[in-house]
Amino acid sequence: MCHNEWLSSENLGLHHENIWLESIRNGGSSFNFTIHSPKEKSMDQKLNCIMLIDDDEPTNFLSNMIIEEAGCTRRIQIEDSVAKAINYLRISAKPGYGNNDHPVPDLIFLDINMPAMNGWEFLEKYHKLENEHLDKIKIVMLTTSLDPDDIVRAKKIPGVVDFKHKPLTEQILSEVLQEYFSDHFRKP
Repeated sequence: MCHNEWLSSENLGLHHENIWLESIRNGGSSFNFTIHSPKEKSMDQKLNCIMLIDDDEPTNFLSNMIIEEAGCTRRIQIEDSVAKAINYLRISAKPGYGNNDHPVPDLIFLDINMPAMNGWEFLEKYHKLENEHLDKIKIVMLTTSLDPDDIVRAKKIPGVVDFKHKPLTEQILSEVLQEYFSDHFRKP
C-alpha cells in the first residue's frame, strides 16, 4: 500500500503545475512533476500585441528593441504608414483573424508627424473602423511634437490615454505598462 496522499498540488502549494505517476507493469514507476519558474509565469502576463505606427525606420528599430528587451508582448507589429496600420486593424477585426496572423493590439504607440496621413488622420479613420476591440486598445501618442495644443487635443480623443515624447525608453514603456496594464504588470 502506498501512502502518497501528500503528493497533491494543494499540499505542494503549486498552481497550474502538474504532478503525475507513471507505472509500467513489472517495469517500475516514475514520479513526474512540473514547476513553472516565476519567469515562465510572467509569460502569461505578456500583452498579445503592441503596434508601432511611425514612418521613421530608426525610431521603429529603437522602439522595437526596447519592447523586445522588456519581454512584455508576444508580438510587435510595426506599420510605417497610417494606411498600413488601418488595413492591419481592419483585418484583425475579421472573425478568426484576431488571434492568428493579425492579433488585435493591446497598445498602440502612434506618431503624429508622418507623410501622406498623420497621427490625427489615423485617429479619425481608427474611430470609423468596425472593430469590437477598439475600446480595449490603449493609444499612446509617441512624438517629437512639443506643441502644447497637441497634448490638449490628444486628451480629448477617446482611446488616447497618454502623450509621450520620443524616443521610447525603458522608463516610458514601464510607466505605460504599469499605468494602463496594471493587471499584467506590477511595480518591481
